[in-house]
Formats: sequence, structure tokens, C-alpha cells
Amino acid sequence: MSNYFKEYPNSEGFFETYGGAFIPPTLEVEMKKITDAYHTISKSHNFIQELRSIRKHYQGRPTPVYYCARLSEKYGGRIYLKREDLNHTGAHKLNHCMGEALLAKHLGKKRLIAETGAGQHGVALATAAAYFGLECEIHMGEVDIKKEHPNVVRMKILGAEVVPVSHGLKTLKEAVDSAFESYLKDPENTIYCIGSVVGPHPFPMMVRDFQRVVGIEAREQFLEMTGELPDNVVACVGGGSNAMGIFSAFLNDEECQLYGVEPAGRSLNLGDHAATMKFGTPGIIHGFKCYMLKDEKGEPAPVYSVASGLDYPGVGPEHSMLKDKKSVNYDSINDKEAIDAFYELSRLEGIIPALESAHAVAYALKLAKEQPQKSILLNLSGRGDKDIDFIVDTYGLPE
Repeated sequence: MSNYFKEYPNSEGFFETYGGAFIPPTLEVEMKKITDAYHTISKSHNFIQELRSIRKHYQGRPTPVYYCARLSEKYGGRIYLKREDLNHTGAHKLNHCMGEALLAKHLGKKRLIAETGAGQHGVALATAAAYFGLECEIHMGEVDIKKEHPNVVRMKILGAEVVPVSHGLKTLKEAVDSAFESYLKDPENTIYCIGSVVGPHPFPMMVRDFQRVVGIEAREQFLEMTGELPDNVVACVGGGSNAMGIFSAFLNDEECQLYGVEPAGRSLNLGDHAATMKFGTPGIIHGFKCYMLKDEKGEPAPVYSVASGLDYPGVGPEHSMLKDKKSVNYDSINDKEAIDAFYELSRLEGIIPALESAHAVAYALKLAKEQPQKSILLNLSGRGDKDIDFIVDTYGLPE
């Protein structure tokens, strides 16, 4: 396992054929600075100590692993949740945002900039900016601003400037485009804190490394609770940060089956889903190579998911490699299955999940029915406060 993280990515940021940094020459110098700083600063005693202190005393880590007794009784299997919804700000996103902001502070940057879909990354980065006394600019598509209104308000309360994005589909891809354009205007004083394991090198590596804390904790906690490793590990995948966080601890364990769950949306017609691994082919998007959903011209295709954090036409380069290696099984869950799982977890366990995480819950329920003797550890990557108005207004309450 230790060799894996030294081997991937390589010095150019490739996970075998995926990843890299396909960026304008003006950015190459800046990215090299960030890469060099990450390799030196993040390994220093002071950085590690400060990050550990933040995680313990500010974020409330470690987050617990919880056994879902009622859910398991109804569906079979033994279902456990890694409770990232209990991480400060309500999702796993703060794990890498505090790391990126701490790096920005060491680099002397004055401003953090990022995109957000569901708003959890935006809230987490605005939180990190407030903690370190930095400026913060968050780009968000107008569709997502409407769907995730509570998170927009939280970002503004925390002092961030929220920039609405009104072109294209007005969702996550366009927010990334807009944030990159803004970043290019002043890369010297700004750091672009990418919200997932995507983008040009070194971001897929950095975000994965900061998210590895999820897997490290979960593995130890599960062993302590059960005396064995989980049979199955499940996480939702948009860009794939929460999934890489938990998968990273189990990649060498042949007895653990890993499942990445993408959104099958309204249908499997192009434009109605964001199941990149199932229907995508390798391509370059936002400065890196990965599996990508393409239109007839070979450009990033329009995508859709009921979960704003999953509607991205690309996916992390490390996930793309793990698919080819068959180290992770990638499958999908549609809108209806996710909504049903959202209510099941809420009603049976008193835990309201984020719509993104509900995709993983839905898949875990399927696995539990198929494998009633097996254990399932799923990463509950976020809480559902942000989604409740949208879900009740759109789908109503179950009878």
C-alpha cells in the first residue's frame, strides 16, 4: 500500500495514462510552485501538526462509524456508515479545504477561489477562508444556486463572494470554467482550491491525500467494531473525492469489494445522466485526462443528476485508472432510487443524507438484498440539510 501512493501519480501527475496538466504556459510556472510547495510544506512537522490539531479541535475528527441496525434488519446484510456528515460544515469537503487553505497560507496567497455544485465545497472553503483570514470567491451555476439555496446563504454569512454562472447548463462544469477564468487573472495572489480529485496536477493528488484521513479512520474503526474488514465499501462518485478518501485504505485488500456509484439520472439517454464511467471514453477536460462523457463533436456532453454535486461530465483520473485496472466496480443509481434511499435512511435511522450520498445508500441497499450475509461500509459523505426544500417541493413527502 505504501508503494501505491509513491507510485501514483508519477512526477508529471499521471495515473498511468490519466491525469497530467494540460494547461496554458502561463499557468505552468504557478502549478509547479504549488506542486513543489505541496511536496515540501505538507510533509513538514509544523504543517502536519497544525492540520492534525485543526482536524481534532475544529473539524471534530475522527467522525464515527455507525451500524444501521434497522436498515440492516429490513434489507439484509450489515450496513455501516462512515459519518462524514458529522464533519464540521456537514460533509467530507472540509478535509481537503483546510489542507488547501493551510497550504495557501504557507505560500503567502491572499485569496481562495473555487467552484461548487451542491455548495458543500463552497461552504467548506468559505469556512477555511474565515478560519485563516483569507478572501474567498465561489463560482456556482444559477441552477444549483436555486436548488441549494441554504448553502448559498451559508457561504455569504461566512464572508464569501458567490459568483452566479449563467452560461451553458448553469451547473457544475460551467462553474469550473468560470472559476478557472477568474483564477487566470491573478494566479500570483490566488490559489484555485479545486473541490474534488479532478483538475490539473497536483490537485487530484493533493485532494486525495487530504481525504485519505476518511479511509484511515474508517478501516481502524471497522476493525475495532467487528474484528474484520468490510466485505464491501461503497461511495458515490461525481469527481470522486469522498470515494478516493475511503477507497484509499482498502485498495490492497482483495477481500474488500469497492463500489463507486454514479448518477443514472432520469434515463440513460445522453444529457439525462452523469454516468461517466459507464458511458464515457478518455478525453481531456479542465486541464486533465480522464473518462469523459462526450457529445457528437467530442466536446464535454451535457449532464444531469438530481444531486448537484454529481453532475460532472468527467471524473478523477485516479478513478479512471482504477476502472481500467478493475480495482473498483463502477455502477449507477437513478434519481428515483436515490430519493427513495434518502427517505429510507431518514425514516429508519434518523439520519438525513445529502442527495449525493443517497446514491451510495441506494446502492448499499441493493447489495444488502443480494448479499444478506455480507457487511457493507458506505461513506455517508454529507448531510441533507441543503437538499430538504428542493426534495419536498419537487417530490413531496412519502406516504
